[in-house]
Amino acid sequence: MNKIQLFNQRGFTLMEMMIVLLAISVILLVALPNISKQSNSVNNKGCEALVHMLQSQVQLFHMDKYRYPESLEELEDFMEKEVGGECPNGAELELMDGVVSIKQ
Repeated sequence: MNKIQLFNQRGFTLMEMMIVLLAISVILLVALPNISKQSNSVNNKGCEALVHMLQSQVQLFHMDKYRYPESLEELEDFMEKEVGGECPNGAELELMDGVVSIKQ
């Protein structure tokens, strides 16, 4: 390539790059708060689903052993799966009189 061809090649100017970066930044600033709100919603729905699943396991335990489990640990042993006693959103679970609920 000779010198004339090198100088005729064009790329993006600094101003064009700055405008593109500004547009991407604005889009991210608008989108990120909505994503975090949806994350909380998903965790809350996951907690509700976990409570319903554990409640059905309590009923299976009752049908199998003719009594309710005394703790979540006993229920976990019956299920052969560790639940941990905590929801995806961080709320603690409790089991009282055969009813699984979220601690307040």
